[in-house]
Amino acid sequence: MSKLEPERIATGTDRPLSLASARRLSLYLRYLEGFRRDGVLKVSSGQLGEALGVSDAQVRKDLACLGTLGQPGIGYATPELINAIREALGIDREWNAVMVGVGNLARALLRYRGFQQQGFRIVALCDSDPGKVGEKIDELFIAPLEDLAAAVRTTGAELGIVTVPADAAQGVADQLVAAGIRGILNFAPVLLRLPPGVSLVTVDLAVQLEQLAFLVQWSTNER
Repeated sequence: MSKLEPERIATGTDRPLSLASARRLSLYLRYLEGFRRDGVLKVSSGQLGEALGVSDAQVRKDLACLGTLGQPGIGYATPELINAIREALGIDREWNAVMVGVGNLARALLRYRGFQQQGFRIVALCDSDPGKVGEKIDELFIAPLEDLAAAVRTTGAELGIVTVPADAAQGVADQLVAAGIRGILNFAPVLLRLPPGVSLVTVDLAVQLEQLAFLVQWSTNER
């Protein structure tokens, strides 16, 4: 489940970008970065559509939200399209994030280098467990939860990552909002309630597995 505000996001053009388009842009970006690594300097809407399983027309509609890019019969310049997508998604700059709850999941996320490659820096760690406070992980010391507001203030963090048990998640979210955090990535299996102006994305791994089980079951039944 995810909650993002608003439903349509203004871009550098007068065309609003829907959240569905924004999700596809993230996927386009992954393929484009692969094309660039392979030395592919031009890409067509057909190539992107085939990679993602969407129509050429849908790709062109999504990319039209970025402004006038590409030429009929020639395609899009890969570097230019990458830059335009990154700007539209707001990742043409670095985003600082604070992580609250430094358990096994958090430690796995800290080892994932994709965050940093896409411009997301985890700049502070907080936990309520006195046994973890003061521990050093990748040059970051775990601070006590009561120092969360100070950590946000001193690091300039705008995003919060919540990796605490479900019963603690709402309280942590409230503290993050009070500290000035503008968006929360929530891994706790609970629906958080946030005030207007604070964006939320919830990643419930159990729900994703349920969806996968559903797909496998029905694909098996259709054979």
